[in-house]
Amino acid sequence: MADTAPQHTDAGGVDGGVGLTALLVAAARAIESHRPDSLAQDTYAEHFVRASPACADWPVRIEQAPGGDSNPLWGRFARYFGMRTRALDDFLVRSVGAGARQVVLLGAGLDTRAFRLDLPSDCVVFEIDRAGVLAFKREVLTDLSAAPRAKRVPVPVDLRADWAGALTAVGFDPDAPSVWLAEGLLFYLPGPVETYLIDTVDRLTTAGSALAFEAKLEKDLLAYRDSPIYAATREQIGIDLLRLFDKGPRPDSAGVLTARGWSTSMYTPFDFTRRYRRGPLPESNDALEGNRWVFALKPGP
Repeated sequence: MADTAPQHTDAGGVDGGVGLTALLVAAARAIESHRPDSLAQDTYAEHFVRASPACADWPVRIEQAPGGDSNPLWGRFARYFGMRTRALDDFLVRSVGAGARQVVLLGAGLDTRAFRLDLPSDCVVFEIDRAGVLAFKREVLTDLSAAPRAKRVPVPVDLRADWAGALTAVGFDPDAPSVWLAEGLLFYLPGPVETYLIDTVDRLTTAGSALAFEAKLEKDLLAYRDSPIYAATREQIGIDLLRLFDKGPRPDSAGVLTARGWSTSMYTPFDFTRRYRRGPLPESNDALEGNRWVFALKPGP
């Protein structure tokens, strides 16, 4: 098991590269929030979008998107992000209900779960991301006079650096149950960094802890370069996701956790479409078909 992370420092914000994808997800959450059949409510999301010049003309309601729900980006892909938000919301709330009082958001981006979920007052939410991303979020939320419902602790550190040390330095207790989310994160990281991350979560967690993350199973990501959602994302907002995803081999993180005694479950997004009775359905040349949502629990001795 690795004890040290690759060293890297990066204070980048949300105006380019992977940081810009945080605004994409925020716009999707804003659109989802305004739907009459919304799966997740995030009243802060549209304020992030409007605060950044990089996306000032992006839609925050489906009526503002060209073609509405038929738009592959703002219709289908945004629905996917909205459904993913709901699935992870439900997982987090269940985990807290089972006794976890520490929440760790890995690559937190513009996540507002500390503000919008009904969390116990003795719950602590640790948000790990680059300093520039957390600074942008702080500025927007301060302007809105937003108050978190639980204690919120920003942890400004790149996940390619010693984030474990930074996390424990601000009060995270490895001996108390915790719940971790890595939402839309791992496929941007090189395989060895993902391995370090999973090793570290395993090392920093005790019985009763939980982890949810999103993985990709494709052997060749570029096979989906011309899929509607990737093409629409490139053409409409200039984000080439396939250039941002790491192209190296992916570790079997779910298998690693299972081998270490975690109880793991893996689902396709379409399983949740059926569960919630709304969301994306499979289609041809579908960039979502290789996506998997993994939920893992660390049982007691």
